[in-house]
Amino acid sequence: MANYDPRTALIVVDVQNDFADPNGSLYVKGAEDVVTFISAEVARARAAGSLVVYTQDWHPPETPHFATGGGVWPVHCVRNTWGAAFHPGLKVEGDTVRKGAGGEDGYSGFTVRDPESGRESETDLAAMLHDAGIERVIVVGLATDYCVKATALDAVRKGFSTLLLRDAVRAVDLTPGDGERAIEEMCRAGVSLE
Repeated sequence: MANYDPRTALIVVDVQNDFADPNGSLYVKGAEDVVTFISAEVARARAAGSLVVYTQDWHPPETPHFATGGGVWPVHCVRNTWGAAFHPGLKVEGDTVRKGAGGEDGYSGFTVRDPESGRESETDLAAMLHDAGIERVIVVGLATDYCVKATALDAVRKGFSTLLLRDAVRAVDLTPGDGERAIEEMCRAGVSLE
């Protein structure tokens, strides 16, 4: 069981309808199973005085991130749509960092990347954590092999002690085993696993 305190932040990654609902355009198999678990973690974190931050894909209707614009993904999480909204079963009690709002690839909660130039820029997440005196982050959400992995790896690179709750993530698994390989990569980079 993860331990929370005022120097720990829970980062809830992309628990949105397009990923977590079977009717979503980029549904992650089994994702709806983690929503209740994550909501319980949010309650535990808040009770212990931990910061809770949510990341949210927030794409424009047309972007090079989507297959329709030359990318690899189906259209998903278009801002102000049902698909971009947080899953209704998710307890949302904290600030939100939106990713991909300018058409960027927004895998990590910490950075976004221009899909054409490759140029990276920071989101507000690191500054929010530093301003709150956070030293340790706990990462949960969707999907293990993409946004969760990118967020956890960036957290380690930015100097945060990082814990992944294995029961609170699910993988896309475009290639079978991608989720397990992502967990192994995170562990090699210094992410702890529970």
